[in-house]
Amino acid sequence: MKAFYSDHFVLPLPVGHRFPMQKYRLIHEGVQATSASGGGITLHEAPSTTDGVLALAHHPDYIEAVSAGSLSTAAQKEIGFPWSAKMVERSRRSVGATIAACRAALSSSDQIAVNLAGGTHHAYADHGGGFCVFNDSAIAARLMQAERHVQRVAIVDLDVHQGNGTASILARDDSIFTLSLHGAANYPFSKECSDLDVGLPDGTGDIEYLQVLQDALDQMFRLFMPQLIIYLAGADPHEGDRLGRLKLTLNGLARRDQMVFSAAGQRAIPLAVTMAGGYGKTIQDTVAVHLQTVALAAQHASRQVTYLAMPSDNASPFTSG
Repeated sequence: MKAFYSDHFVLPLPVGHRFPMQKYRLIHEGVQATSASGGGITLHEAPSTTDGVLALAHHPDYIEAVSAGSLSTAAQKEIGFPWSAKMVERSRRSVGATIAACRAALSSSDQIAVNLAGGTHHAYADHGGGFCVFNDSAIAARLMQAERHVQRVAIVDLDVHQGNGTASILARDDSIFTLSLHGAANYPFSKECSDLDVGLPDGTGDIEYLQVLQDALDQMFRLFMPQLIIYLAGADPHEGDRLGRLKLTLNGLARRDQMVFSAAGQRAIPLAVTMAGGYGKTIQDTVAVHLQTVALAAQHASRQVTYLAMPSDNASPFTSG
């Protein structure tokens, strides 16, 4: 399985900034260690992204403002990052990694590939927000269509925050289905309309979450049959997340991932995975969730896992097949 990294394009942030920039380096190092010990993962540097590709989802004026450093102070505040040339390059590479993961999933027998960053779903066509500059999922989905790899794409967003930017960009595009499972009372406080939105109350735990997810996936496949899925595997529904407000355990998040992988695998649908958000009280908690997702993706690629839709509460998150 191919995994694409961009962590060496470091976004410089002020001391005390709440965005966990270091998590990307730690994820890369963890995957690198697994790969070195024969974990079935090959690592590849993320390519950059041209203005023309970014324009598949973003307004040219916004792309120019980001690239030239002419974003207003208010626009930078909404994104949550101070402008720098390194911020621009990192954002382009993060998009490039999702594009590369989509191409790899579509062209390989693995049928799955991973961006070790990405999931920047709060970026709108004409502005950024919530630590998101460019919307990698919307761009990658439209590029795969433009390159005639696929006609229909589903974006399954399981970050704890609604994918408002993605929903807005794709609101009138019936060839791309947007599913968002998120905290109802969490950011963004003004939601957009995805094709299927499921808002969860604060404190939702494993059992309730997994049942709702199964129902949502079933409903999506009744309404829409994608040829590619882009999966935002956010770590922030974890019980140890500072911003998540849900109560999923590490085991519950493994079941979440395997449910998505199983849904794709049973239908032979290629799958590109992105990390999305994660703001654990300890960085180790967040990294553990992301590394678990990557490990399960690699096992899915090698077909070493028999996925169960709803394992019992005490079951292992995966079983050897």
